[in-house]
Amino acid sequence: MKRVLKVAGLTLVFGMVAFGANEKVYKLKMGLVANTSSNEYKAAEYLANNLKEKSNGQIVVELYPGAQLGDDRSMLEQLSAGVLDMGFAEIGRFNIFFPEAQVYSLPYVIQDFDHMKKATFDTEFGKNLQKKINDNLNIEILSQAYNGTRQTTTNRPINAIEDMKGLKLRVPKADANLEYAKNTGASPTPMAFSEVYLALQTNSVDGQENPLSAIRAQKFYEVQKYLAMTNHILNDQLYLISNSSMKKLPKNLQELVKQESELAAQYHTKLFVDEEAGLIDFFKEQGVTVTNPNLDPFRTAMQPFYEVYMKNNGKVGKAGLEEIIAVK
Repeated sequence: MKRVLKVAGLTLVFGMVAFGANEKVYKLKMGLVANTSSNEYKAAEYLANNLKEKSNGQIVVELYPGAQLGDDRSMLEQLSAGVLDMGFAEIGRFNIFFPEAQVYSLPYVIQDFDHMKKATFDTEFGKNLQKKINDNLNIEILSQAYNGTRQTTTNRPINAIEDMKGLKLRVPKADANLEYAKNTGASPTPMAFSEVYLALQTNSVDGQENPLSAIRAQKFYEVQKYLAMTNHILNDQLYLISNSSMKKLPKNLQELVKQESELAAQYHTKLFVDEEAGLIDFFKEQGVTVTNPNLDPFRTAMQPFYEVYMKNNGKVGKAGLEEIIAVK
């Protein structure tokens, strides 16, 4: 049996197909924004291969990288509607549905990946958010992976927060990144990711901020000779499945999906941790000067943004922020 639904001009097919005399193949579509050279794709491919092998061919995960099925918001909406089976998203990205989720992307709130996991799974705030995602969006969180920590590259050295003043800093159109730039004294300059290399090369902007893996993949080190370890936002990556898709699977295959998603998240995390461990030396070999500014003034500078967050999200936001800071 197949079901065919059309979303945003795309035809998505999922469901069960006869396989042999007594077995069924469950085809699951997984959408990714990242391209095939990324760690995200490698981890998704690892998950797909393991599910196929350990289910004896009953689960076939079809990967659609490079935003073929839309951007991250579009794919979350497709997961919610049950017309996309699996996907990735940062926990903070759910703020488009539940504004209080923005706490996970507030600069300097999350200290490391262990803290991120505790903030997501061990706090009442995190548990309540997961329940909202499940009950209201029809999406289950299977596991969580580390996806890099955002650092800042520039065309001049950043030795202290004062060096950020007046810096034209490219950021994505996300409040957390915009406020990081603004509150440290820089001039936030939103721009499409595809345009960043040329803008850096021509000095249309003075810098940008991204995880080390993205800085290498996009070769920003060719046109930016200073890297400041600002550690301002930790990126996670949730492995997600539509409840509608999960319910189509027999119980034993549901458990397999959960188990293998956790193992894939561990592999995903290792890819980023191992890569980051060697990237500082790589950048230095490319002639990049790496600085380690004192981050205490950067954290202090974010307090007005925290106040805005708590004002916008009331008691829930205030309690959530306090609980997440305490759980570290």
